[in-house]
Amino acid sequence: MEQQIDTKFWNTVITPKDKLLTIDWKEVWRYRDMYWLFVMRSFRTAYKQTILGPLWFLITPVMSVIVYVAVFGGVANIPTDGVPAVLFYLLGISVWGYFSSCLSSTSNSFVSNADIFGKVYFPRIIMPFVAVTVNVLSFAIQLAIFFAFYAYYACTNGLGEATIHWHILLFPVLMLILAMMAVGFGMMISSVTTKYRDIQIVFGKIISLWVYITPVIYPLSMITNPKLYLAMSLNPVTPIVEAIRYSLLGVGQFSWWWLLYSVLMTAILLVIGLALFNKVQKSFMDTV
Repeated sequence: MEQQIDTKFWNTVITPKDKLLTIDWKEVWRYRDMYWLFVMRSFRTAYKQTILGPLWFLITPVMSVIVYVAVFGGVANIPTDGVPAVLFYLLGISVWGYFSSCLSSTSNSFVSNADIFGKVYFPRIIMPFVAVTVNVLSFAIQLAIFFAFYAYYACTNGLGEATIHWHILLFPVLMLILAMMAVGFGMMISSVTTKYRDIQIVFGKIISLWVYITPVIYPLSMITNPKLYLAMSLNPVTPIVEAIRYSLLGVGQFSWWWLLYSVLMTAILLVIGLALFNKVQKSFMDTV
């Protein structure tokens, strides 16, 4: 005989979402305190038990710029469209670093938080946006370094062709598109890796190679082969990186049509990622 469960004393009933393309924003808002708790936890533990602590947010991009300037600028003689190499590489490293960090963090949403998910309930969709918020803080620090160097070159008349364009007004929008692209793609990977862990390893390799087909260490203008130029432009990150470089340095390939393409790709990734995320979160504790 089946046991009947008396539910008259229950305060909350948690049931899986029926619709795959919905986000309960009211529920997310109710858990805003937990959201900020996760943000602060991630930020504090990023460099926990390190000697320099948050200074690594400054040291890492500066060290990367030094290597890039020495290798790609000094040895390979890769052009930087007439702007100081430090500004060119620092901006590219900061933008790409933000995208790849958001992508990596979001793609680990299920696996890295399995212990927490198994102990307490909260909207799982919070975790991808926690990753975006945490990386915004580190990106803001790196952007401040960029403007510090920009001010130095401006005072020493060494800007070359670099100039801040009025398209800088689009900068927040461009970064938002980049973040949402990372969230959408990351949710797709996170959903698949709950069952197939080796995909996470393959995806890590893809991210490390993706930077080379994105104009981060070289300008898109140096690609003279039409077919290769088209293939590079089909990378949805390329139009955004070039637009950001154009808005802050006055160089790069700015195209409204290619930006629209990136927006459409972002929307597609978000829809697919959200559908997979909502589907997997119903039963991922059984397979993770």
